Amino acid sequence: MKKVNAIFDAARSEGRKYLLEPEAKAICVQYGIPVTKFEVATNESEAVKFAKKIGFPIVLKVVSPDIIHKFDVGAVILDVKTEAEVGSAYDAIQENVNKYKPNARIVGLLVQEMAHQSTEVIVGATKDPQFGPALMFGLGGIFVEVLKDVTFRIAPISESDAREMVTEVKASPILKGYRGQPPADIKAVVEILMNTSRLVMEHQEIKELDLNPIMVYEKGAKTVDARIILE
Repeated sequence: MKKVNAIFDAARSEGRKYLLEPEAKAICVQYGIPVTKFEVATNESEAVKFAKKIGFPIVLKVVSPDIIHKFDVGAVILDVKTEAEVGSAYDAIQENVNKYKPNARIVGLLVQEMAHQSTEVIVGATKDPQFGPALMFGLGGIFVEVLKDVTFRIAPISESDAREMVTEVKASPILKGYRGQPPADIKAVVEILMNTSRLVMEHQEIKELDLNPIMVYEKGAKTVDARIILE
């Protein structure tokens, strides 16, 4: 895929070991991994235009090769509901970035659809020096952060492997619907796992990949945040 190769080439030419979030999401799109709608704005008027195009509420995030942990420095603002709030959020992010790192290079601001809450899952990949790419799956939130309720497979995986991964985690019954929560679209999760497997197999330069959280609905799913680290 020329577009995907061009993204990796651009990162390498700039000496970056990781992709910017819109780059990671653009690669996801090329591999059939669903993501929230997004655009990159280079000024406030563009941010307003893209917010109207995507539809409120939206999320604003800084796009900078010098800022990795955006939440920690106040460079992410959630649930922006109006054009006026876009302007305020835009200014606030610029100010917070300047306080944290005055010389930070800012590519723009990511204007992103605010995905409504649903069942959260995480899909990841790491490159094992002996076995190659290994996929990880788990439910999001406390299940992965505290309980470490995850399962792994060496890539490439088959559809049956992906379905086994989904059922192996202890919290898997939640995906079938729990206490009034609608059932999650297991087929969509399986497709994300298989497409992620194909991505890491076809691009061995990927050292780590993190899709977290992925909101899974009764029909379909959306990746909210995507991170790709290169060797």
